[in-house]
Amino acid sequence: MNWTDTRDLRTQLQRSWDRGELLAGMVSGEPTFPRRLMLKGPTSAQLAEQFDQVRAWIAELRAVPHYRVEMRDLRHRVLGANQVPKAVWVDRLEDALSVLNKHRQAALFSNLVESARQRQPLLLEWILRRPLKVLELADAWERLLDVVDWIDRHPRPGIYLRQVDIPGVHSKFIEAHRGVLMQWLDLILQSDAVDAGVTGIAGFARRYGFCDRPQRIRLRLLDPAYALWPGAGDADITLDEASFARLAPGVARVFITENEINYLAFPPLQESLLIFGAGYGFEVLAQADWLMHCQVFYWGDVDTHGFAILDQLRAHLPHTRSLLMDRATLLACKTQWGEEEKQTLRDLPRLNREERALYDELRDNRLGSNLRLEQERIGFGRVEAVLAGLMRHSGHT
Repeated sequence: MNWTDTRDLRTQLQRSWDRGELLAGMVSGEPTFPRRLMLKGPTSAQLAEQFDQVRAWIAELRAVPHYRVEMRDLRHRVLGANQVPKAVWVDRLEDALSVLNKHRQAALFSNLVESARQRQPLLLEWILRRPLKVLELADAWERLLDVVDWIDRHPRPGIYLRQVDIPGVHSKFIEAHRGVLMQWLDLILQSDAVDAGVTGIAGFARRYGFCDRPQRIRLRLLDPAYALWPGAGDADITLDEASFARLAPGVARVFITENEINYLAFPPLQESLLIFGAGYGFEVLAQADWLMHCQVFYWGDVDTHGFAILDQLRAHLPHTRSLLMDRATLLACKTQWGEEEKQTLRDLPRLNREERALYDELRDNRLGSNLRLEQERIGFGRVEAVLAGLMRHSGHT
């Protein structure tokens, strides 16, 4: 038998709970009950052939509390007039909560919503969209409202998160809940209190006018003639982003590598500087206008993420050229191939023709499954030969 039973009815209500519909109705005030549930019953033939089972099925439906079974008359040519279920209704939210055993959660939700209504009523819009998230945040709810209240009173405060003085709230709490706080603050703050050009969780501080820890750029001058101070040679230097932007070292070429050992072992090169890369965080480099007057080379892994990072870098430095990320290098190092855990599959519009062809081969798994060549697996002799060829082409010996 494929007739709706009480477990099926409960499953339908559970789906409504899981979609947040029952809780959202508590906020919107829109009538969501009585709620009709889907019902599949016996056919006319089954009524005659399985009459006893049909009677038992009807009795089970009518015996379970919190449901209202609407009956209809059915005339059967053999059995005559009978009443069979037409629909099953849940008339009140309280009945649905009883079936699902959710009274405690609903009461908690109601208290949390009321707190938001009293303190930050503009958040009700968010609550309607994310009612189940409200319950997930129950333990942190009042402290989150404390943070929002504080920022609402102190827009663009110009201090570090560590300096926010709210009883029971520390900077790690704020950092751990940046995603939710960003959604809330965007709803309640005036537009001039939000830097809309800064997006993503990492930009939380800058978006709302807090001081942000300066990003650090690690670099080596590969030509002693360009040392930043006498005797510095190829010193391993770390600068904050503002100092890096003002650097203007006068070099002709800048290399960027993602691997620390490659960074440390990179050979000396005339008129050249080396940067230890930062994955997808290249916005800081774009502030250094002097980079636009240098040749820029990026050396990353030969895999889909390596090309995605290259594509991202070109969004800030469009003249960047790839280094050792070509098909010939990949095939020459076949014994060093590895496997990329999770490929990126999106289109990368800033790759050139050769790079895009290799990227397509990798993401389509034409050369092997999730193939990758990590940059540190390339023999250093090949690295030195490619760099020597690059310098010869530039007119250096």
